[in-house]
Amino acid sequence: MFVLQKVQPALLGLMDGSVSTLGPIFAAAGLTGKPIDAFFVGLAASVGAAISMGLAEALSDDGVVSGRGTPLGRGVITGVATLLGGMLHTLPFLLPNLRTALTLAYVVVVIELLLIAYIRFHFMKSPLAQTVWQVIVGGGVVFAVGVWLGKLGAGG
Repeated sequence: MFVLQKVQPALLGLMDGSVSTLGPIFAAAGLTGKPIDAFFVGLAASVGAAISMGLAEALSDDGVVSGRGTPLGRGVITGVATLLGGMLHTLPFLLPNLRTALTLAYVVVVIELLLIAYIRFHFMKSPLAQTVWQVIVGGGVVFAVGVWLGKLGAGG
């Protein structure tokens, strides 16, 4: 029950928050060259995603038939985890130096993706190599698209 009612909604939120905010944040950093602009894009994306994912999870079912727990509980867990996942790699953009902010954000992204892979492996019993591959490749593709679009939009 713990995995179904707590870990699964938290993992869903963490994955969505971590991955769905990568593109906008790194595109904004590349487009503007200003870390604070990337921070506010990351903040907006994280809060918006948290509200959206929390509501989506809360409205997905009432938990009676599936045993997935109360809609409010799942929604809050998913929303908070989504916010956390998006904000972890957004916070480095509070640093005034773009290169430093990007470097720290890159490190945070790698740690986030490895943490997601570990949670999937530990709680969901997914094979470790497959899990790392899926999470790193999926996150890496979204990250690369964000960096590419930021450079493309900035003329480079």
